[in-house]
Amino acid sequence: MHIVLVEPEIPGNTGNIARLCAATGCHLHLVRPLGFSVEDKYLKRAGLDYWHLVDIHYYDSVYAVLEKYKDNPKYFLTTKAHSSYADVQYAQDSLLIFGKETAGLPETLLHEYPESCIRIPMIEDARSLNLSNSVAIVAYEALRQNGFANLTLYGGEYK
Repeated sequence: MHIVLVEPEIPGNTGNIARLCAATGCHLHLVRPLGFSVEDKYLKRAGLDYWHLVDIHYYDSVYAVLEKYKDNPKYFLTTKAHSSYADVQYAQDSLLIFGKETAGLPETLLHEYPESCIRIPMIEDARSLNLSNSVAIVAYEALRQNGFANLTLYGGEYK
């Protein structure tokens, strides 16, 4: 599974998402410009000591990611979509593409892939969910559909 963040702005969100990627084996793709330095203390703190487990890649354009993974299923998360994330059948190599916190994904991109745009249902008056929460919701649904491949399903015994 691939998590793509297009121009993320808040280091704490990206750090939380990096930690999710580390814990699930999802690949993290960051599209510049980033709204923070990768040396940011809030980014590092949110990711805790999991950074060595994160498979992270940087790009200068979302189109570079789309070209590199042109044969992978792609899903663009947006509040403007008419389809729910829960109605999608995810493949193990799907790209889950999220926009920046203040503006989401560029509308030109959404118009290029209207059949691949999905949303997380919420009440009409809510503008959006937190980016790291949104990534977790969709990523775990995609992982669930794929049988949580390569993840430990059950913990150890209580002592």
